[in-house]
Amino acid sequence: MKEVNLFRRCSVFAIILAIILTTTGNLNVFGQARPQRPPSSNEKKNKRPVEGEKQEPTPPDVVNKPGEAEKLTVSTSVVNVDAVVYQKKGGQIISGLKQGNFAIFVDGVQMPITNFATPEAPITVAMVVEYSKWSEMFGLYGSGGFDPGTYEVIRPMAMFLSQFIKPPDDYATVVAFDMRPTPLTDFTNDPARLNQVINLLLRNSPAFRETNLFDALKFTLIGGRGDAVVLEDSKSDKADYAGMSTIQGRHKALILVASGIDTFSKINYDQARKIAQNAGVPIFIIGTANLFFKKYGDNLPATDGLTGMPGRMTFLQAQNTLKTFASETGGAYFPVTFEGEIPKVLSSINALLRNQYSLGFKPSDVRDGKQHKIVVKVDVNGDGVYDDKEYVVQARGSYNAPKP
Repeated sequence: MKEVNLFRRCSVFAIILAIILTTTGNLNVFGQARPQRPPSSNEKKNKRPVEGEKQEPTPPDVVNKPGEAEKLTVSTSVVNVDAVVYQKKGGQIISGLKQGNFAIFVDGVQMPITNFATPEAPITVAMVVEYSKWSEMFGLYGSGGFDPGTYEVIRPMAMFLSQFIKPPDDYATVVAFDMRPTPLTDFTNDPARLNQVINLLLRNSPAFRETNLFDALKFTLIGGRGDAVVLEDSKSDKADYAGMSTIQGRHKALILVASGIDTFSKINYDQARKIAQNAGVPIFIIGTANLFFKKYGDNLPATDGLTGMPGRMTFLQAQNTLKTFASETGGAYFPVTFEGEIPKVLSSINALLRNQYSLGFKPSDVRDGKQHKIVVKVDVNGDGVYDDKEYVVQARGSYNAPKP
C-alpha cells in the first residue's frame, strides 16, 4: 500500500513538473516582443539604434538578505556634451578638430574629457510635432486662409524626413502631441514608412486644442508609458518607451515643431527645463506661431481670454520658453515667419547636426541636487590659447547633480 501511495505521489509530482516546464517554455516563446526597426532591447517598445554590440543594462542594487554574501555595486556617470564650433563673423562651421582642441569647465574647474567622437557618426532624430487645434488655427490665420492650418507643422517635418534622413545609417522617429504625446512611427529610415507618417497627418485633423508641450518633451527625452505606436500593428493600446537620452554612440537630436504654448501639462516649466538640461540631447526648434503673432499680436489682449485664446503675454512667454530649451541644450531656435524660410532653416539644422563633436566627462562625486555650469572652450590652432573671441562653441550650458 505504501508503494502504491509513493507511486501516486511520484506520478503527481511528474505531472506538475511537466506542466511547469511546458508553461515556462510557452512564456519564452510567446513573451518575446515582435521585432521592429531598428532592432534592440525587448524591454522597451521603441527601439534604439546602437553602434556595435548591444550592452545589457546594469542590474539595480540588490538588498542583502540574511545568509547572502555582501554585494557591492559601483556606478559611474558620464555627462555627455554635444558641441558645434563656428566662426563668430561668418558663421562657418569648423571641422577636423581633435580631442586636444577642446576643454570642458564645470563651475570654473577643468574636467578631463573621457569620451570623444568626431562628427562622422550617423544621426538619430526624434521629431516632435504639435498637432492641435491651436496650431491649426495659428497656421490657417497666419497664411491668410490659403493653406490648411496643419501645413504649418507638417511641411517642415515632411521636408526634413524626406530630404535629410539618409538610409541606411540615419534614423528618425515621429511623435505628435496635443493633450498627450502619441508616437506615430518607431525609429526607422524606410522612406515608405516616413511617407506613411506624412500622409497620416495630412489625412487627419487635430482633435483637441490642448498643447501639452512639457509632457511631450519629457516623454520623448526620458521615456515613459504612452500610447502604442500608431503605424505598428500592436494588440495593446499602451506601451513602455525608452527616451532619447538612453541612446549611446550616435549623434542624436530632438527637432521640435511647435508654437511653444503649454496648456496644462502634468509637469511644470521648471521640471521640463531640468529634464532637458540633463538629457544631453540638443533641441532644435522651429517656432510656428511667429507669423500669426506678427499679424494679430497688436489686436490681442495682454492676457488670455475667457475662451482660452492666448494673449500677448502667453505668446511672448512661449517664445522665451523655446529659446531657453534650445540654448540650454546646445540646440538652436528658428522662429519661422514665411514658408520660404523653411528650406534654409532645415539646412542649418542639418549642418549643425552633421558637425557635432560628442564630448563626455565624469562629474565629481557631488550630490547636492543643484545646477552646475558647463563651459566648453576650443583651441582651434592648437597654440594653447582658447579662441573665445573668434569662435563660438554651441553646447549645453549646465547639468543638474543628483540629490543626496
